[in-house]
Amino acid sequence: MDSLKFSCSICLDLLKDPVTIPCGHNYCMNCIKTCWDEEDHRGVHSCPLCRETFMTRPVLVRKSMLAELVEDLKKTGLQAAPADLCYAGPEDVTCDFCTGRKVKAVKSCLVCLVSYCEKHLQPHYDVAQLKKHQLVDPSKNLQENICSLHDEVMKIFCRTDQQSICYLCTMDEHKGHETVSAAAERCEKQKELEESRQQIQQRIQDREKDVELLQQEVKDINVSADKAVEDSEKSFNEVIRLLQKRSSDVKQQVRSQQEHEVSRVKDLQEKLRQEITDLKRRDTELEQLSDTENHNQFLHNYPSPSPLSGSTLSSSIQIRPLRYFEDVTAAVSETREKLQDLLRETWTNMSLSVAEVDVLLSEPEPEPEPKTRDGFLKYSRKITLDQNTANNFLVLSHGERKVTVQRGNKQHPRHPDRFIHISQVLGKNPLTGCCYWEVERSGHVGVAVAYETIGRSGDFNAHVFGYNDKSWVLHCNNNFSFRHDNIATSVSGPASSRVGVYLDHGAGLLSFYSVSETMTLLHRVQTSFTQPLYAGFFLGGPDGDCAEFC
Repeated sequence: MDSLKFSCSICLDLLKDPVTIPCGHNYCMNCIKTCWDEEDHRGVHSCPLCRETFMTRPVLVRKSMLAELVEDLKKTGLQAAPADLCYAGPEDVTCDFCTGRKVKAVKSCLVCLVSYCEKHLQPHYDVAQLKKHQLVDPSKNLQENICSLHDEVMKIFCRTDQQSICYLCTMDEHKGHETVSAAAERCEKQKELEESRQQIQQRIQDREKDVELLQQEVKDINVSADKAVEDSEKSFNEVIRLLQKRSSDVKQQVRSQQEHEVSRVKDLQEKLRQEITDLKRRDTELEQLSDTENHNQFLHNYPSPSPLSGSTLSSSIQIRPLRYFEDVTAAVSETREKLQDLLRETWTNMSLSVAEVDVLLSEPEPEPEPKTRDGFLKYSRKITLDQNTANNFLVLSHGERKVTVQRGNKQHPRHPDRFIHISQVLGKNPLTGCCYWEVERSGHVGVAVAYETIGRSGDFNAHVFGYNDKSWVLHCNNNFSFRHDNIATSVSGPASSRVGVYLDHGAGLLSFYSVSETMTLLHRVQTSFTQPLYAGFFLGGPDGDCAEFC
């Protein structure tokens, strides 16, 4: 019986707990398991003999029949295959002493600078002088240990030049340098390495704890969000049910009043019709009496008709305008507007109260503010105005990029986003990151940026650009002034009909420039923006004043 068929090419011994992998080769279960454990980091596993690769790690199952054959082989006294028959593959280090077909090396000697198979390595275990040599795992780069100048083994490390050298180098190129043995330097470097590893391992532990904390934070956020959605949905459903009930009540009241009023009017109609019939009958009688030719008969019948009595119906009839229930409509509209304002204010407060997750990574470095107009134009942003926010005195044109004051303008349709009392308008585009835009203006124009949550009516300070903490505005007229949170700042600069605005949202930077042949900084704001911004205009002048995004 050929024992080669029953030997493990990894340990070179007879198979122990033999397993067969998909390519057909046999190994000891422990040997191939250890080999594949070292390959786990690569994500691909291979056969040590034929190098066939497997994308998923094969499942190892002990071959009972093969194990019985190995046991029978042991009883015959045969030994495992000799090591010199473990031939090297393309990626293996070969034995430098073998002739003919090369055998796989099991060790490399850093003194001999030679790699050995199991057979040719044996003298290093038997000969006293060779036992002192340093054996390492097989290496293809043994020549890296030879000095290229003196062809000697490099056993010394020059700390001055931080490189490995041979003993001849200490007498020549590295004379007078601080040198130690490579082993001593390795010992020092090993200590540093261990310290670095400890720091890395500590950092890994810290980061793993941070990951666990963030994972818990994710769970808490999801639970909190789910509960908030569930609770808010219940609340909104309750509000909807309440509104539906109120709507039903109003409808029922209106219909009841409608029925009452219609019945009253019909009763009056019927009484009037009866009176008309009586009057027509009386008129006929009087006509007949008037046509009587006999004077005596006329005089005899004349007293019989009763005198015409005054009607009480006409005085009780009051003709009303067509809008019988306009008071109800006005009351419902007023309730709707109050509810919209309440919902907008509540949503604003809720948005500002949501806490952000404190991520452990640092924020990216802000973009440097450009120095030239060409530099600014690289961040140019096309902005259009939102018709639904425009005050009734403002008219949009030029593709909703220009706004003009026109106080005789036909009123815009009602919309909850519309500015009611102030001639203002917001853009459609939310602005984040780095943005730049230019405005061409005529007359008194406020060039502004604001959060979408700014008010639309009611308290003056709550919805006018610059009078609250939700907006920033540069007023441009004969001179300049800046206002934020109801604090005004005078601004000096050259008069110009064109103003440039640069925004770095992440860095909290907002700059206004006077643009002509050159750019002159008018005012710069450094703050922290908590929401996306929207460009806007305030126009406080007469008809014809206008502003346009260039």
